[in-house]
Amino acid sequence: MKKNFLFLLCLLFVSVQLNAQDRTVIAGIPVNYDESQVGDYKATLPDPLIMLNGKKVTTARQWYNKRRPEIIRLFEEHQYGKWPAGKPELRYTVEEDVGLDGIAVRKQVTIFFSPDNDGPKVDVLIYIPKDANAPVPLLLNLSFSANNTTVNDPGVKQGTVWDARSKTRSIATGGPRAGSRMNDYIKAFLKEGFGFATLHYTDIDPDFLGGVTLGVRGLYLKPGQEEPAPDEWGAISAWAWGVSRVMDYFERDPSINAKRIAVTGASRLGKTVMWAGAREPRVAMVLASCSGEGGAAISRRNFGETVAHLTEAARYPYQFAANYGNYGADVTKLPVDAHMLVALIAPRPLLLQTGTTDNWSDPGGEFYAAVEAGKVYRLLGKDDLGVTELPPPDQPIYHTLGYFMHEGGHGTIPLDWQVYLEFMKRYL
Repeated sequence: MKKNFLFLLCLLFVSVQLNAQDRTVIAGIPVNYDESQVGDYKATLPDPLIMLNGKKVTTARQWYNKRRPEIIRLFEEHQYGKWPAGKPELRYTVEEDVGLDGIAVRKQVTIFFSPDNDGPKVDVLIYIPKDANAPVPLLLNLSFSANNTTVNDPGVKQGTVWDARSKTRSIATGGPRAGSRMNDYIKAFLKEGFGFATLHYTDIDPDFLGGVTLGVRGLYLKPGQEEPAPDEWGAISAWAWGVSRVMDYFERDPSINAKRIAVTGASRLGKTVMWAGAREPRVAMVLASCSGEGGAAISRRNFGETVAHLTEAARYPYQFAANYGNYGADVTKLPVDAHMLVALIAPRPLLLQTGTTDNWSDPGGEFYAAVEAGKVYRLLGKDDLGVTELPPPDQPIYHTLGYFMHEGGHGTIPLDWQVYLEFMKRYL
């Protein structure tokens, strides 16, 4: 009996290990990695240039005045959720000195989202080339780490991190992880005349179930309301709203050219910068890393992560409008898809960065979304990808609508930052 039990236990262990490796089932939901099984997704893709009344968009004026606002409303209602109308009154504190081994002016800006000093606020770490004699264009980086654990620079104040279990904040101690080259990347941007800013995204809103009352979304709940309405903002929309509030500060800072701001983020922060770029016209460029499902990858492609995986109750439903979960069982009923999100950034430069082995995020789905969005870029007088077949790895497409797939997995690697810099030099 004992031998049989041990044998069954070994079988269970092997089964779990195999499942963990091939990830064919996540949260009880099957995952497809076979390109031949993605289905005829093009058959149900909404046309970004066909309005809800059935009329075709043929001019830039129609796009800006009618179709683009229409698509924004659809994404707000069905995927990301609406954020509050109007600009809030914000408070700022600014500390300025020299940083990064003396080559940069370092600014540490705290943006307070409420009158309460203990309320939600975000710390933005900014570097400006020390020898700049005019306002500089700048890359805003959304980071998974507090500023003092993103950059190795004495004098950067300690940030805080959330504990999901206790729903409390603690001080972020230590410095960047071993092997981090973020200092080198920042210095490369500064050398080319660009500023660089970074922030920890959960300063704006927590990244866990049950965190809605603890961040900026909690400031806008109506009396008696414990959760946003089904068409109101999820956490991604809140983080994107925070990008807009940082843009408000950039417009006040004479050392920054606020008309030439690029934003970047990876994974869920790739989704965030896609929505921030779509929703915020002051963003001049988007560099989105591995944004995948819920970002730049076509949802109607049954490949890798799906809407059902994202919105499963124990995973990430809080990151989106509650209405998004209505489409997990049949994504063809979703009135928008990722190619329309890409189109909302037109005619501004957009680079989609992916990885060859990041099948969970569907790098092909991001490429084909860009292909489908190309008609909007062309309508607005800009170049599309210029190709319709997925390019080989490590060969960037440096068009206004660009694409780059590194050899490797999820997130960014050193080569990507070089590509970002080249893209910014060409278009910013």
